[in-house]
Amino acid sequence: MKFRRKHLQAQHGFTLIELMVVIVILGILAGLIIPRIMGRPDEARQAKARMEIESLTTALKLYKLDNGAYPTTEQGLNALVDPPATGNPAKKWRQGGYLERGKAPKDPWDNDYVYLCPGVHGDFDLSSNGADGEPEGDGKDKDITNWDTE
Repeated sequence: MKFRRKHLQAQHGFTLIELMVVIVILGILAGLIIPRIMGRPDEARQAKARMEIESLTTALKLYKLDNGAYPTTEQGLNALVDPPATGNPAKKWRQGGYLERGKAPKDPWDNDYVYLCPGVHGDFDLSSNGADGEPEGDGKDKDITNWDTE
């Protein structure tokens, strides 16, 4: 009886890290499975592209706050991960970068996001060319941009 009480008292709950790992795994599974179950994977990819463009836009704005200007087109989105080696030097580049994953993401169709600074539609233009990987398009091939929000 004493052994059982001591054994029960010695047990602890889950650690924060264990809970975070479970949440991440569930998120990954949901991201992969739910769009297929819903039967609307193209719409899910477009929504993911919009969210990533919003996230990259926020990271670019933080970069500008720290360094006084957005990365040039030549420096690209990689300036959010590594201090730029060309063009305008990053005055106060944030240690660890501006993106959590440590690399510039690709769009949901595994293509690079298109970054242009200075932009035609604003300070910078950020877009995904959609499923076909080509500018312009309709339906699943529609471009997702930071200047044309729905």
